Amino acid sequence: MRISVIGAGNVGSVLARRLTETGHDVTTANTATPVAEVAAQVSAAELVVLAVPFAAVAGLDEAVKAALTGKIVVDATNPLAADFMSLTVGHTTSGGEQVAAALPGATVVKAFNSVFAGRLGAPDTDGGTLFLPVAGDDDAARKTVVELGAQLGFDAVDVGPLANARYLEPVIELLIQLAFGKGMGADIGLVLTRK
Repeated sequence: MRISVIGAGNVGSVLARRLTETGHDVTTANTATPVAEVAAQVSAAELVVLAVPFAAVAGLDEAVKAALTGKIVVDATNPLAADFMSLTVGHTTSGGEQVAAALPGATVVKAFNSVFAGRLGAPDTDGGTLFLPVAGDDDAARKTVVELGAQLGFDAVDVGPLANARYLEPVIELLIQLAFGKGMGADIGLVLTRK
């Protein structure tokens, strides 16, 4: 699959590397990439991963937004406060829903936001395979992202509509509180057990 990753920070760089390792044709863009080049990469992609700070979505250039029309856009953002210790959005809406509103022509799927960047490259733990919830309003797009997550070694699970991002985004805040507030470190994650 042709995939464009917008954002080359902790999350974007690991996802780009992992997606390339699994055989996908991946391009990346960051703040230094000219807008025309980002728009061209997005236009050529079948799927786009948004791995930028949540607040940066509102500032996406109109040419990039236009190029996202008709694309599956994986929203890996989280609406974190400046100190990372709380969320700026929640319960009556979500960052995922706000991303979809900002990109009305795109098919937004929330995924990869509930896993620490360091764990994106290591989804297996002593306790099992890390849980990767995937939410979106388009069944086919959700299925595509679930399959992509499984290719990367995650226990990727379809959790329903994009409104369920209201429950997924607090998951990362809980992990942040445990990792940094309680000193457990960022090598933690969630495993979904089944009978």
